[in-house]
Amino acid sequence: MKDYISNRVVLLAEYIIENKATVRKAAKQFNISKSTVHKDITERLLLLNNGLAAEAKKVLEENKANRHIRGGMATKHKYENRKMIGA
Repeated sequence: MKDYISNRVVLLAEYIIENKATVRKAAKQFNISKSTVHKDITERLLLLNNGLAAEAKKVLEENKANRHIRGGMATKHKYENRKMIGA
């Protein structure tokens, strides 16, 4: 694995853990695709640091389990904002 990829993978994992970041947020922060985030965390990081990989994967699994709640809140805010504008 090339050095710049190894560095990105570790930085990405640390970012996800520290910020409890979603895949989308991490992808946007590092200017990479969501697929690359997944590949970096689930495959490449395992080759570099198993402990860090487990922590990062745990955060991503928590985010995945809670995404329906975030989606519901986004919809709620959307309609609340429409109500305010229309009133």
